[in-house]
Amino acid sequence: TPTAAGTVNEANHTIAVTVPYGTDVTSLTPTIAHTGASISPTSGAAQDFTNPVTYTVTAADGSTQNYVVTVNIAPASAQQLTADRADRQVNLNWATVTGATYYNVYVSTVQGLFTEPAAVTVTDATYNMTGLMNGTTYYFIVKAGNSGGLSEASNEAIATPGTFPDAPTNVIAVAGDGQATVSFTPPANDGGYAITSYEVTVSSGGIVRSGASSPITVTGLTAGISYTFTIKAINDVGKSMASAASNAVIPSSPPGGGNNNNNSNNTDNEEIAVQLADVLLNHQVVEAGAKATVDHGNKMLTIVVDRTKLENRLAAEEQGAIITYRANSSFDRVVAEMDVQLFRSMATKQAVITLETDKAKYVLPVQQINLEALVSQFGDSVALQNIKLKVEINTRGAQNTANSIKDAVSKGVFTLLVPPIEYNIQATYGETTVEVSKFNTFLEHWIAIPDNVNPDSVTAAVVVEPNGMFRTVPIQVVVIENQHYVKVSSLNNGTFAIVSHSAKLKDVASHWAEQAIRDMGERMIVEGTGNLYEPDREVTRAEFAAILVRGLGLPMENEAAPFSDTPQSAWYNNVVNTVYTYRLITGFEDGTFHPNDRISREQAMVMLSRAMIFTGLKAKLPGQAADEALLPYTDAASASNWALGGIADCIQSGVIQGKSDAKLAPQDFVTRAEAATIVQRLLQLSDLI
Repeated sequence: TPTAAGTVNEANHTIAVTVPYGTDVTSLTPTIAHTGASISPTSGAAQDFTNPVTYTVTAADGSTQNYVVTVNIAPASAQQLTADRADRQVNLNWATVTGATYYNVYVSTVQGLFTEPAAVTVTDATYNMTGLMNGTTYYFIVKAGNSGGLSEASNEAIATPGTFPDAPTNVIAVAGDGQATVSFTPPANDGGYAITSYEVTVSSGGIVRSGASSPITVTGLTAGISYTFTIKAINDVGKSMASAASNAVIPSSPPGGGNNNNNSNNTDNEEIAVQLADVLLNHQVVEAGAKATVDHGNKMLTIVVDRTKLENRLAAEEQGAIITYRANSSFDRVVAEMDVQLFRSMATKQAVITLETDKAKYVLPVQQINLEALVSQFGDSVALQNIKLKVEINTRGAQNTANSIKDAVSKGVFTLLVPPIEYNIQATYGETTVEVSKFNTFLEHWIAIPDNVNPDSVTAAVVVEPNGMFRTVPIQVVVIENQHYVKVSSLNNGTFAIVSHSAKLKDVASHWAEQAIRDMGERMIVEGTGNLYEPDREVTRAEFAAILVRGLGLPMENEAAPFSDTPQSAWYNNVVNTVYTYRLITGFEDGTFHPNDRISREQAMVMLSRAMIFTGLKAKLPGQAADEALLPYTDAASASNWALGGIADCIQSGVIQGKSDAKLAPQDFVTRAEAATIVQRLLQLSDLI
């Protein structure tokens, strides 16, 4: 205990078994499966494996074959692993393990999630891991190894590489009565840790003042004396080098004589937004009195803009204005906050709100929020300016909800490339909070691909559900100004992670639909049985519904489906209820769905046509009459009347094409290859993949 499996080398007729450190090998009981008539010693008989043991297998004809079984003991696990941060690197140290000949070092950006292969194999009990990203938290474990195999994992160590920030620039001083106001530009490089404060040093008098942002008022100066000032930026690692000195200024005397020793009005948490954040209108920075409230302890930035100033600017813009809340420094959580009265003004302009951080972007067409229904949840007596709407991107807290992703990675379902990022919208008034999470069209959730991730390895995105399960959502990999992004399209907010999935399907090689099947398989939209896809097998109505649900990334509706032939215990119940909820199906007149019937091409086309409504594809169609769209097909008369509109939509959009000899074949059944191909076309033509 625990059970250890042996590896048979048939060429050499040997069997190697590795057991955990501390196992007593003098009395182990092997269970051996064999195809011979008998084996000696017998399977299940305890043996002393201090030295190799030879087993003889005898066949029915009396011939024999010897197998030599060797049991190796894995080393003890490494202990006392420590991780010390440095600039773009982490220095790892651990206690030497007796009997270990090498150590495997593993690194992850998700706590508790480590996968093979190891990042590096070393022979010493120390390693300096370089090439890391400042400001990113890394987790490490070590496994000791020898000829017997690998030990259990060490303790987990954590470190966030970083260094001192660069020095501020553009330091300018303005003299006042016994004081000076010093303004500056924060450094572009914060060293990987958010800048917590700035330190102003006066050229004479030993005066040092601190502030959260520019400008900082330095008091206690003597009238008539010339001063210059230097600034240092401070983060959790330490202080930057001093900036270049400011211009020289000479303070004057305050009215009534003496020095003005009033403290600066700056607070620790309210900073001018031009330093940490910008608000843009149609891609131009606007002077709208924006403020950025900072919670340094939680690395959280909240951006608030003056409603009146922005409304005045917005009034002069055309419909469809783009309002961007942009964080200029790295924070775990970034929130764009506005009152509902401002949001209503944005809705009047059919505006689009964009929230941008260094790692992600969220695009929200304001008309996607039913403002009246939202406000009604707070009561009629609440003033609109008192209800706050908050749009948030959270790159840290989302990782705590990703246990299902960790489980999937450990089981080899996929490889995690970018840790989960959470997108959410909340309306608040007093103690009441209302979450806005569902929309009538696909919203864009953008995630930056780190420099150490190959963009070609990105195949899918998964969203973590509140119940801990996950589902796939459509993605595109896009390059903007030499930076690769994943555009995740979803009808819901949530927690999204970027992954890589391999679909090893042996029976699609050289098939006419091979490219589509492999693409849909890597996106986890179609699935095989083992490593077989069976591309020419006809698909059932329930199976096609499942492929369409996965392709569109629809969240599962877990209640009982409203059809008499769809038991709640069936695997397809949630799928059928989901396509019913989104009005992709209505079922038959007798209240049934026929989930196990094969789906005809015309039935599939009606479902696809309804899906085009919320993918936005249907709105782009020319509106050609159904009989005109079906005119080129010689068998159009065989199509059912109830399906003509859906068939016309699919033909005009290009989602479905006719078969050979100008035939539409509406009554033919859809194969698994055809299902993968037409769902892929739907997503491509809808600009979702």
